Amino acid sequence: MQKNIPLEEGDFYWTPEGYRVFTAQYLLKRGYCCESGCRHCPYGFDPKTQRRPK
Repeated sequence: MQKNIPLEEGDFYWTPEGYRVFTAQYLLKRGYCCESGCRHCPYGFDPKTQRRPK
C-alpha cells in the first residue's frame, strides 16, 4: 500500500501545456524510483537503458 504524501511548495510545477511535473524534492520524499522516466528523477533511472546506476 502506498502512503499519501502531502504536497508542499516546490514539490511540482505546471508546464505551459498544463501538466504537473514532480520535482526531485518530491520524488525523494516519495522514497523510491517508479522507473517511469520522470523528468527530475533523483535516482538516476535511464529510460533508454531501463536501468539505474549501481
